[in-house]
Amino acid sequence: MATGLAVPVPAGAAPQAVRTIAGNLAVPWGLAFLPDGTALTTERTTGRVLSIKGGVATEVARIPGVRPSGEGGLLGIAVSPDYATDGWLFVYYTAASDNRIARFKLGGAAPQPILTGIAKNSFHDGGGLAFGPDRMLYATTGDAGNRPSAQDLNSLNGKILRLRPDGTAAPGNPFNSRVYSYGHRNVQGVTWSPEGRMYASEFGDQTWDELNRIEAGGNYGWPSCEGKCGDPSYVDPLLVWPTRQASPSGIAVHKGYVYLAALAGRRLWRAQLTGDGGVGQPQSLYQGTYGRLRAAAVAPDGTLWFSTSNRDGRGSPGPSDDRILSTDGT
Repeated sequence: MATGLAVPVPAGAAPQAVRTIAGNLAVPWGLAFLPDGTALTTERTTGRVLSIKGGVATEVARIPGVRPSGEGGLLGIAVSPDYATDGWLFVYYTAASDNRIARFKLGGAAPQPILTGIAKNSFHDGGGLAFGPDRMLYATTGDAGNRPSAQDLNSLNGKILRLRPDGTAAPGNPFNSRVYSYGHRNVQGVTWSPEGRMYASEFGDQTWDELNRIEAGGNYGWPSCEGKCGDPSYVDPLLVWPTRQASPSGIAVHKGYVYLAALAGRRLWRAQLTGDGGVGQPQSLYQGTYGRLRAAAVAPDGTLWFSTSNRDGRGSPGPSDDRILSTDGT
């Protein structure tokens, strides 16, 4: 298997002050915000959706049919760009037979599945959800342990999907299907720069984790290629890390930097964005301070929020509870 050159680990960047927004959570996974600034987070193992306002976490929904196992459970959450008028929330979760995406309204009827049939497994379930600048819904899926599915354009797995809010294929997709990019092992986070460039974090296998810039129709190489392969058939990542230093999940762009929340790396990575869509040398923040980090998102007030994932059975050092944290950033 082809690989790339490792990114050197630089000295830790200057510490940034961190505040605890909410604590005593159980494996918070997704993080999104309502128009009024209220935060929403999902708990992977409980199937609960919590609102966080004024430092208080309150259950506002419990998604029926969630079957947590391994990396599966209640995963990503996204808020409709038209929430003020339509009230839709979207979740990605593991059910008895598959991974699926559903939409619902707070205080309304049971969630309505809009996409089913994403293969599930104990590992590589993907789970990221986010609305892009184009107001389309992007979903990230893993290969569910079936490596060839990442290269199969007829499979929903090992892909980044681009959907209308009703779950059908978004107009202008490169393959006239829901598939936007493929050749992914396990993507859990996507984000966009102010210029509309799209970035994704990706779990590698035994060698390299990746930060990718996502292009419509791009083939990101898995399982033939892990890391920077220099093969013109595949899109090379912008950055790679040895897997023990990263396992990147959540991702966010904040004040000119892209931030990646690292699970095995137990830190927050950041790299400055460049004018051509590239990135500078990565810097390590809070290494080992908070344990495993999962979500990353920018709040309406301009602060950067991130979450821990220390109750997921991985024996991580750090605080024994899971919490949502925030910083003003650089």
